[in-house]
Amino acid sequence: MAKYGKKAQDKVEKAMHERKHGTLKSGGSGKKVKSRKQAIAIGLSEARREGGKVPSRKTSSKKASSKKSSSKKSSSKKSSSKKSSSKKRSSKK
Repeated sequence: MAKYGKKAQDKVEKAMHERKHGTLKSGGSGKKVKSRKQAIAIGLSEARREGGKVPSRKTSSKKASSKKSSSKKSSSKKSSSKKSSSKKRSSKK
């Protein structure tokens, strides 16, 4: 069974064509898209929005989630040290 439907194929094809001609722009910043992967992502996103048969986006892997949790831990350590230093400052004033 096919993963992607006809609408997805058409949207990606259109996005790739626009990219080749330099008229494809990103949604957020409005800058010209030069990357092939980004053009494909835009095409699939448009197909999803219009209800085409497109698999859902990939969820974060275990590796990515472990990085996030470690960064949260380090940020909580930083914030606690900032709090203690801000208490010292307020007591000096």
